[in-house]
Amino acid sequence: MNTTQQPTMIEPAIQEKINGWLNGNYDEATKAEINGLLERNEHEALSDAFYRDLEFGTGGLRGIMGAGSNRMNRYTLGMATQGLCNYLKQNFPGERVKVAIAHDCRNNSDVFARIAADIFSANDIEVYLFQALRPTPQLSFAIRHLGCQSGVVVTASHNPKEYNGYKVYWNDGAQVTAPHDKNIIAEVNKITSIDEVKFEPKPNNIHLLGPEMDEAYIMKVLGLSISQDAIKRQHDLKIVYSSIHGTGITLVPEVLKRFGFSNVHVVEEQAEPNGNFPTVVYPNPEEKEAMTLALNKAKEIDADIVFATDPDSDRVGIAVKNDKGEFILLNGNQTGALLINYLLQAWQKAGKLTGKEFIVKTIVTTDLINDIAKSYGVKHYETLTGFKYIAEKIRELEGKEIYIGGGEESYGYMIGDFVRDKDGISACALIAEMAAVAKDNGQSLFEMMVEMYTKYNFYKEELVSFTKKGQRGAEEIQQMMADMRSNPPQTIAGSKVVEISDYKISARRNLVTGEVSQLGLESSNVLQYLTEDGSKISARPSGTEPKIKFYISVNEPLKSKEDFYAVELKLDAKIQQILTDLKLK
Repeated sequence: MNTTQQPTMIEPAIQEKINGWLNGNYDEATKAEINGLLERNEHEALSDAFYRDLEFGTGGLRGIMGAGSNRMNRYTLGMATQGLCNYLKQNFPGERVKVAIAHDCRNNSDVFARIAADIFSANDIEVYLFQALRPTPQLSFAIRHLGCQSGVVVTASHNPKEYNGYKVYWNDGAQVTAPHDKNIIAEVNKITSIDEVKFEPKPNNIHLLGPEMDEAYIMKVLGLSISQDAIKRQHDLKIVYSSIHGTGITLVPEVLKRFGFSNVHVVEEQAEPNGNFPTVVYPNPEEKEAMTLALNKAKEIDADIVFATDPDSDRVGIAVKNDKGEFILLNGNQTGALLINYLLQAWQKAGKLTGKEFIVKTIVTTDLINDIAKSYGVKHYETLTGFKYIAEKIRELEGKEIYIGGGEESYGYMIGDFVRDKDGISACALIAEMAAVAKDNGQSLFEMMVEMYTKYNFYKEELVSFTKKGQRGAEEIQQMMADMRSNPPQTIAGSKVVEISDYKISARRNLVTGEVSQLGLESSNVLQYLTEDGSKISARPSGTEPKIKFYISVNEPLKSKEDFYAVELKLDAKIQQILTDLKLK
């Protein structure tokens, strides 16, 4: 077949890009993959692979693996890495620049990590490459520990198996924020040809990281423990853990053991790292299906608590037994609120609260966390969605205030500041400690949660996502946000909308007084409605997936634990009414 002729149904601009790849310095396997799609007339797949360049966003790259400018492959990764090399050289003139590199369990992650290492080394940058797969939080730790100026981790977090990605970190161990994020993007966009990428490695610039980095990280995690006496008494707390074929298996069992837990049961069917994730549809502990095997094992051995981490182990999902003896999954808001409640309680009991401490959460995470912080006299801050903003707040307050912990509703938590990203490893350890303290007090974690609701308010949250793939999907998502801005509802679920926060223009408008105030955060495409009865609805297109997300939060007083299920029904009904009113179901 003559591949330089334009097949029908492929736009001329896209065909021109395809021809560029077929005639350029790309390897034969890449060209064969493109020719195969052409011969099979798979025009839609070709168009999606070439209709744009895979965007190097503020966090890095993420996309479906394969040949094409809109795919994750050695060339898109290579151009991104070369752009980052150029920026690092500009930003640290005269310095010997160092970077750390880690990768998760995904297909090609080790290959992509090595390609990145080769390119950095070819640019005379010192590379510290983890010799085997390791969790993302350990990469964040290594950057700080080794005094690196930057770092990357090859992962697509909990995306489906077809995806891979590349996250970029700065010298404080956090994902890049302004101005570096935009500046790196500008440098990456200047790379217009793969011929500008230095693929040929300088092996002397590459150093492998092994067990010594595990030990340094584990010692820091052990230092977070506050209630060792309770763990000693409850060391046989029955824990089930699944790594869902990911990197958590390298550290979670060892950290739990070193904390003092002697009764940890690993889900063996999911213990082997595997980028095909053969036992799950999505390797995401937010999905009940991904927790099935762990829950089965928990029922079989009558466990106290269940943990599961995602492929790069920055998120953790948990399950606990309710008062009927049934295992229930806690969502990220519930776990986050419990964790902050426990940490503040334990810090107070240990006499560690001095008035300088603070916690951080994101704008779409439950406000219950703010209520808890207020009750302990601890400052609370809110950031845009993403742990890079939580890390930025810690950096801003370094030396002035003391960070205890923080989190976001999407199952990410960070305790202590030696890692500057969400950390599923330390979260597992501290949640296990919290469960041991509850058991030591004759409680389950479920009962601890209900008690928390009676003290503050019973908050209930729900997340609704709509996936809109491809070019048309992206346009649909933008239109949905535009419609919500131009035509906001006056009432939701029978309650008057009293406040609208538009983070795109960084302004909050009080609809009762007409007052407009500044939000004090950088621009982000998020819209929030607050109603008279305290319900909050947030709309936010995802930055890493072709999705738009709606976050619903409602709350009611819980006068006694006996009222739990009646109030829960009332809150569920309110959430359903909100979804109906906003045409989200």
